[in-house]
Amino acid sequence: MKVLARIVVLGFVIFGLCWGTPAYGASPAATSRSAIDSEDLAGSNFAGQNLQGVEFSQVNLTNADLSGSDLRGAVFNSTLLEATNLHGADFSNGIAYLSKFTEADLTDAIFVEAILLRSTFENAKIDGADFSFAVLDGPQQKKLCAAATGVNSVTGIATADSLGC
Repeated sequence: MKVLARIVVLGFVIFGLCWGTPAYGASPAATSRSAIDSEDLAGSNFAGQNLQGVEFSQVNLTNADLSGSDLRGAVFNSTLLEATNLHGADFSNGIAYLSKFTEADLTDAIFVEAILLRSTFENAKIDGADFSFAVLDGPQQKKLCAAATGVNSVTGIATADSLGC
């Protein structure tokens, strides 16, 4: 009788493995992310907020306050960040593609291992920002090097060193 029970259980297991419904998995990042698309959030206050993994696509964040916010793994895709306050924000492992940081306050911000391709930083304040291992377009890196001063208060890395100046 025990042998028959084992054969039946084994049969169910084999049947389940071969003909059961497939399991679709998603990474934790994919299930916890939120997306903000094509919105006008100019002047909004996100200071000190946890915005990890949030995706901003074609969002206007002009004059927004993101100071001290946790933006690790966040995405800015074609986002306007003109005169935005990112003082002390952590954008480690984030992506900013085709985004404009014109006159943004990036002082003491952390951009470690961020991908910042096709983004511009005209007249951005970068005193104490840490760009260690960040990926930037060559011309933008040169412009940032010309303005690089200070040391990041969290990482202890000099801005010029983090940019490879």
